[in-house]
Amino acid sequence: MQYFSLNNREHTSSFENAVLRGLAPDKGLYFPEKVISLPKSFFKDINGFSKVDLAFQVIKNFVGDEIPSSELTKIIEHTLDFDFPVVSINENIGVLELFHGPTMAFKDVGARFMAGSLGYFIKKGNVGNVTVLVATSGDTGGAVANGFLGVDGIDVVILYPKGKVSEIQEKQLTTLGENIIALEVDGTFDECQDMVKQAFLDEEIQKHRQLTSANSINVARWLPQMFYYFIAYQQLAEIDKKIVFSVPSGNFGNICAGMLAVKMGLPIDHFIASSNANDVIGRYFDSEKYEPRPSISTISNAMDVGNPSNFIRIIELFEKDFKNLKDHLSSYSFTDDHTKKAMKAMFDETGYIMDPHGAVGYLGLQEFLKKHPEYYGTFLETAHPVKFLETVERVIGKKLEIPPAIDAILNKEKISISIKEYADLKAHLLE
Repeated sequence: MQYFSLNNREHTSSFENAVLRGLAPDKGLYFPEKVISLPKSFFKDINGFSKVDLAFQVIKNFVGDEIPSSELTKIIEHTLDFDFPVVSINENIGVLELFHGPTMAFKDVGARFMAGSLGYFIKKGNVGNVTVLVATSGDTGGAVANGFLGVDGIDVVILYPKGKVSEIQEKQLTTLGENIIALEVDGTFDECQDMVKQAFLDEEIQKHRQLTSANSINVARWLPQMFYYFIAYQQLAEIDKKIVFSVPSGNFGNICAGMLAVKMGLPIDHFIASSNANDVIGRYFDSEKYEPRPSISTISNAMDVGNPSNFIRIIELFEKDFKNLKDHLSSYSFTDDHTKKAMKAMFDETGYIMDPHGAVGYLGLQEFLKKHPEYYGTFLETAHPVKFLETVERVIGKKLEIPPAIDAILNKEKISISIKEYADLKAHLLE
């Protein structure tokens, strides 16, 4: 499989090179040259596949022969060694829980798959040591830190916005040590992301380090997110209704992967991009003008993104056809007040505890189903509620039980380096 830059289709790359580089030399995101549909028999027999076999069939054409089948299977086995249940809320709504992995966030899948792929390429001996440079608005940092911890030949540098991630999220990325370094940025997530992008274009740094990104701009982080939707569909295949997924959306990598899965033939009829106050895509649908804005801090902080990188991939999937895109994707945004009320109402009525991101997904689904009752809706719970402990407990009026994996890090010492601007990041990378 070859990949091209979304800034210049003439620039092409292998899967390995796209994983190692993260971004194309012209700053463009990589995109597969073709999307091969799975046969109809695959979906007819989908319940006969194990999670690992299912995922292998989904990803194999995007990897090609660059990772042998036996090695790719091992990577997938490690990536998916936890559950992805669809929990019923009522007869028309379910929730896909993506928080049963080691850092209790959906990003465990992408981080683990990328770590396995990158580790394989390093072991081949074609590249030396690699520095994974990543910006996080919350859960990416912890997932990447956990996924790459102790992997030979890889150093990890994580940028996160000071005071804009939860205490538990911060602990997950600042307490591991070894090959993980956390940089606490006096700014927003968008500023963290801009620093990362600038570093990739800095020739002085490129001469000193082999950089790659573990944000969802990297194809090895983005593509395996398709696994969620295929695994969920296994559990929904017998439902005799149209299917819609509501995805809490920040950088739009997750929902873009779902829409790529549909391009491969997965029978999902519609998607909802559910956002917080950072409603760039909602405004795009209203005006057909894409206008990034500075991000706004909210209680659903992992979605505090004012310039979602992956939306350009969604535009490419729909061949820049605005009407076709609007026919397949709806977008709604909600305030923190809306989010808190939804969390409280869900708990009072059903006993189910949502985190702020899942609550935004639920609100978007509710809004869509008002006009489209013929659908069965699934919203995504992308992180365990305990990761937003103070907010959730305050809203629902109940103490949460702390899982052992979280309890183990709460008393660990935070180790981070404070930086303010790109020059600080550059100085660190040139040390």
